[in-house]
Amino acid sequence: MRRWLVGRFYLMDDKPPSAQALTDALGALEAKAQFGGRVHDVHVRLAGVEGANYLDLANPKWEVVEVTARGWRLITDPPVKFRRAKGMLPLPDPAVAGTLTELRKFVNVRDDSQWTLLIAWALAALRPSGPYPVLNLTSEHGSGKTTTGEVLRRLIDPNSAMLRAEPRDVRDVMIAATNSWMVAFDNLSELQPWLSDCLCRLSTGGGFSTRELYTDMDEMIFSAQRPALLNGIEEIVTRGDLLDRSLLLDLPPIPEDRRRSTGEFWRSFDAARPRLLGALLEAVSMALRRERTIRLAKLPRMADFAIWATAAAPALGWSDNHFVSIYTANREQAHELALDASPVAAALRASAERGDWSGTAAELLEALTAAADDATKRARSWPTTPRYLGAVLRRLAPNLRSVGVTVEFDKRELGARRRRVVIRKADQKVEADQRSDRSDGSGAGLQDGLVFPGTMDRSRQNEAGNDGTTHRNNGNDGNDGAPVLSNDEEEAEL
Repeated sequence: MRRWLVGRFYLMDDKPPSAQALTDALGALEAKAQFGGRVHDVHVRLAGVEGANYLDLANPKWEVVEVTARGWRLITDPPVKFRRAKGMLPLPDPAVAGTLTELRKFVNVRDDSQWTLLIAWALAALRPSGPYPVLNLTSEHGSGKTTTGEVLRRLIDPNSAMLRAEPRDVRDVMIAATNSWMVAFDNLSELQPWLSDCLCRLSTGGGFSTRELYTDMDEMIFSAQRPALLNGIEEIVTRGDLLDRSLLLDLPPIPEDRRRSTGEFWRSFDAARPRLLGALLEAVSMALRRERTIRLAKLPRMADFAIWATAAAPALGWSDNHFVSIYTANREQAHELALDASPVAAALRASAERGDWSGTAAELLEALTAAADDATKRARSWPTTPRYLGAVLRRLAPNLRSVGVTVEFDKRELGARRRRVVIRKADQKVEADQRSDRSDGSGAGLQDGLVFPGTMDRSRQNEAGNDGTTHRNNGNDGNDGAPVLSNDEEEAEL
């Protein structure tokens, strides 16, 4: 605003304004805008209002694409306000006679199922409100991960930095999300827990606050819900909560005879980009037309995303159940990935195969530790306190439930400040409940599954005067230095 004002003054008077005059003018304009003008929501790249979506082309003409259930058109006076952050690049004017089949020449996917998921993600990225799935591209080097990600970014939200390196902290992620529509990270080798949690918040909505620079008490708040894209050689997404919000694509290697020069590839893509954008907008229009009429037999996680992709099906040549069946299979793959990444999950699944189990978190930890080999116990993710085990169980519970193993925290107390953990096969639930009703209610640790070597029922321990047993944690066991608590205190934390 300052530069614009100086430029206007110079054009009229052939000289710049004085510093004091400029400060006074800006102060008056700010006060008038804040206290005397209308308040507008301001958007980056995409906005939605009254059943219409608006896509800012970010070109010098300030043209915007209006997409409704009847189709799309270019306008210059949209009912929404856009801002253009540094790094935003213009989109081409969309063309009418396009088809998304042409996009398959520019992305590397393994099969039709992965193609369906990729197109569904691109359609979700053109929806002004989430939730948005996180697209996770993995493969060996030379498989076109970076190129596929850049193609999607150029098609929807081009930026001078198309794909970025791993961010340093949550603040960097939220600033990037505030100043662009899409967040894309390239060539990640691992995903730190804080970044995994941050991507979960971006997917389904969340905020971050920090102290404003050069102030003591002023707070700066970042809030965003954005489409996100990741790529890496390894399977970097392993935590169940982010996997449940992700689309997993394992790209195939590219044969030598199919490789293209960089210059020729991007020239071909830029020529096709107007047609591809037009085809995407046609699918968005179809989704707007049918979204409120779609009724799925079962609503999966990210239900709004599934409904949106299903609503666009006729424009893509899909049947109404085509996407949901593929999405369900991809989510099952995500559950298996989460279980494979956890050493605790393997032990719990083996125990459930042998029979039901119930007992306290301390007893379960003792049994798991006794049954695990030394390599497993040395793993950084292996729990060493009942409280940490309880956190692991709660995180794994949805993934275990998908393979027929239920983990429940029984609300019936076993004694003062104690609760029971119940592990069983899903089809054995009724029989287990009957066994529990016939039991003495003590929550004893000896079941058909895990065995506790050298331990006895907690009630008999109490009778023997051993209720003061303490589980030690030296702060170097990978559990973030959890405080030393008695078993009863740790179980109360559950």
